[in-house]
Amino acid sequence: MGKLLCSIALLTLSLAALAGELPFDQAQFEQARTAGRPVVVFFHADWCPTCRVQQPIINRLSAEPQFRPLTIFVADYDSEVALEKSLNVTQQSTLVVFRQGREVTRSTGQTGEAALRATLQQAL
Repeated sequence: MGKLLCSIALLTLSLAALAGELPFDQAQFEQARTAGRPVVVFFHADWCPTCRVQQPIINRLSAEPQFRPLTIFVADYDSEVALEKSLNVTQQSTLVVFRQGREVTRSTGQTGEAALRATLQQAL
């Protein structure tokens, strides 16, 4: 019974990593990039008004069937300083988009649904 529960838990975590948003985790991020999966890193700050506008739009878009293969890592702008340096991010509300392990585009401060949709589509 224990092995079954462990298997179910692993399957659930694997499915969660394939779609939707996850808190940033360096190991999971590197694994997804190395595997060539479509990945977006969203640099978010709770105090940022632009981020607060972006968040529900990104949540809604990530639930759409076309974006299910996409993994969105939400990185805390105030605490992920090393990540910001490695990706040359200088501002919160930035989305960095990866396809097949390489950065393909980025955006900062977009709040329109069409613009955010177009940015996310670059990962697919």
